[in-house]
Amino acid sequence: MGAAALIGVATAPALHVMTFNVRRRLPLSIRRADRWTGRRRAVEALLTLEQPTVLGVQEAMPGQADAVAGALGARYRRLGHGRDSRGRGEGCPLFWDAERLELLSGTQLALSPTPAVAGSRGWGNPVPRVAVLARLRDRLTSRELTVVNTHLDVFSRRSRLHAARWLRGVLATGTTAGIILGDMNARPDSATARELWAGGLRDAWPAADVRLTPEWATFADYRAPRRGARIDWIGVTSGVQVDAIGINAFRTDVGWPSDHLPVQARVRVCS
Repeated sequence: MGAAALIGVATAPALHVMTFNVRRRLPLSIRRADRWTGRRRAVEALLTLEQPTVLGVQEAMPGQADAVAGALGARYRRLGHGRDSRGRGEGCPLFWDAERLELLSGTQLALSPTPAVAGSRGWGNPVPRVAVLARLRDRLTSRELTVVNTHLDVFSRRSRLHAARWLRGVLATGTTAGIILGDMNARPDSATARELWAGGLRDAWPAADVRLTPEWATFADYRAPRRGARIDWIGVTSGVQVDAIGINAFRTDVGWPSDHLPVQARVRVCS
């Protein structure tokens, strides 16, 4: 008997949203668990099982993004490209079920003082960081929402604080309900979290009506799940109701899909 989905296909008016750091493919991985050739099958199995309505991926190299697209299937679309000045390399692509959601507008911006300049850096991050923004309309309910997918810097606290302030501003100035997905490289009780949640955004974990799993540490490092820090978050504005949320400890006989565990939520856009 196969594994059961943590959330699976959502029925309107609910949406299934997921954030998932797939761990970038390295030219040489010493640890067997880290090798993409094995992990790819586990990623594909997970996504085939869960079929999120919206998926924000972090650390995806181009071939990994293609594998995600293939696992999701032909009805999905994606937005986002590599983070360097030519749009190459690691990225944070956003995927959505185009039979359910219509793209109204979308863009990728750099997390820097010059967000429109591709590949730009600032605030102390040593590598470019990006956010992918999409405004979507639910074909079944006609409600609109803005989704942001991002990956904050792992090295610089200052960079994370500035990026959190900027992201909060992006969603605060919007006229639609908003959802933010990402690897924030910070704990829920961190200054980064306080900055992000300061302007009406809410952490979806405590906001959820039901928590489907324990609060696992989302950086599991290819080990059995254990309680600890959620550094991968889903955030929502007041116009989004969080019915359920969980941290998925899915694995297959070939191993773990990633060194991170995906965070998934069933939500409804209320305004």
